[in-house]
Order: sequence, then structure tokens, then C-alpha cells
Amino acid sequence: MNKQTEEWLDELPDDGPEDEDDEIIWVSKSEIKRDAEELKHLGVEMVELGKNSLEKLPLDEELRSAIELAQRIKKEGRRRQVQLIGKMLRQRDVEPIRQALDKLKNRHNQQVALFHKLEALRDRLIEQGDDALPDVLALYPDADRQQLRALIRNAQKEKTSNKPPKAARQIFQYLRELAEA
Repeated sequence: MNKQTEEWLDELPDDGPEDEDDEIIWVSKSEIKRDAEELKHLGVEMVELGKNSLEKLPLDEELRSAIELAQRIKKEGRRRQVQLIGKMLRQRDVEPIRQALDKLKNRHNQQVALFHKLEALRDRLIEQGDDALPDVLALYPDADRQQLRALIRNAQKEKTSNKPPKAARQIFQYLRELAEA
């Protein structure tokens, strides 16, 4: 009887070093929580996007409707909806969504850089007056010289008399229109 038991044990598959594919990878509870929190922050970023930007993300219909619902909800309900979005993201491949978000953010960063450049150009126009005008005309050949000169004079007058910078805003608007054209 003893021999039969030993033979039976020999027939069992050996869980030796050859089965490395079945190795269990242990993940700490803290790491799981960090990953879940990261997905929740990704959900918050998507909720804060505008409707036009949201359409540019590769989302399935269920996730898109959950995000649109979160955009309409305020206060406590929104927090719970964002948690649900984070939970939904755990079952999805979020890498394409992250890449699309990064692309949208970069476009935003480029727009901010352009606005800073235009603000600096406007300030230079107000400070230097007609001396800085050729540089602007070289950058934007379609610019109207007379309109710019009038706006610059008005902005300089407003600055000296401590009035609100209406003409300075108009210069910025005009430069932005030129840059977008």
C-alpha cells in the first residue's frame, strides 16, 4: 500500500522552477490605492474638459455619458460620479486616453505661449510706439499700419492718464486676429 501512495505522488505535476509563467506578482495595497487615485485624477481631468475637447478623446459610449453626466452635476454628486468614472477606467486601457489628453494639453500650452508672445509684443508697441511698428509689420504683413498707430497712441494716452487699458486690449485682440489668420 505504501508503494501505491508513492507512485500516485509521482504522477502529480511538479510545480518546480520550469513553471515560471505562473508566478504570482504581489502588489501592495498602497500601490493599488495609488493607481486607483491616479485613474480618478484622470477622470477629473476629463470632466473638466469642454464638450468639444471631450469628443476628441477615444472613449466608449458608456464612459462618455458618465463624463457628460459628471459635467452637469455639482458638489457631492459630482465627487461620487468622478469616483465611478475612476472605477470604470480600471477596466479599460487608459493609455490612448492619456496620449490624447497630453496632445490636447500641449495644444493648450502652445496657445498660452502664443498669448504671452502677443502680450509682450503689445507691451513693446505701447512702450516704444512707432519704433516697434516695423517689427510687427514684418511679422504680420497684413496688419493695418494706421489702425495700429491709432491704437498705440490711444493706449499711451490711457496709460499716462491712469485710465482702464481699453486700447491695450484692442491691440491684443487685433494682434490675436492677425496671428490666427
